[in-house]
Amino acid sequence: MKVGAGDTAMDDKPDAPSCARNREPILAVLRVHFADRRRVLEIGSGTGQHAIFFAAALAHLEWQTSDRAEHLPGIRAWLAEAGLANTPPPLELDVAGAWPATRHDAVFSANTLHIMHWHEVEILFARLPQVLAAGGRLAIYGPFNQGGRFSSESNAAFDAWLKARGAHQGIRDIEAVDALAAGAGLGLVENRAMPSNNRLVVWQHGRPPAPAA
Repeated sequence: MKVGAGDTAMDDKPDAPSCARNREPILAVLRVHFADRRRVLEIGSGTGQHAIFFAAALAHLEWQTSDRAEHLPGIRAWLAEAGLANTPPPLELDVAGAWPATRHDAVFSANTLHIMHWHEVEILFARLPQVLAAGGRLAIYGPFNQGGRFSSESNAAFDAWLKARGAHQGIRDIEAVDALAAGAGLGLVENRAMPSNNRLVVWQHGRPPAPAA
């Protein structure tokens, strides 16, 4: 099939195998924390595979994908193949650039903080209040350090691999990220251990309920 500029053939969609491995555990948490949500902005949608899986399972949500321009053709291909009514076209979003003017009652991001420059992580949290409605929730999935220490040998090896790719990359300390969240008016709701030494951390704008144990 001939593909026009900016498009991706259906049989040539980008594939992130990790999405298939982690989507079920993530979904189990989102079913709880996004049960009363309506509009989700996903930051750094990557291939779009998470989006179509979560949007299909959580049909009450409008799942808005977003990413940098170079990733949008692949996202469009996955969305087109799935044909879901609750996945609008992806938005171009570079955290250091322009942000959408619309507000959402939930924001989700997976495996992004360790790829960004730290100053981009700071920008992301600083700009969250302009897209997150009062009482909105933020859920971030990925590896985190705690107390400045790696949670496993595999995470230490992963951090070394990241830094070999780019000195600005690396696993972030949860305390530093939580401080950014607090500065944006977000309170911790849950910090849940996930498979493969990852975590899913949930914050809420304004006064959150007591954090889950």
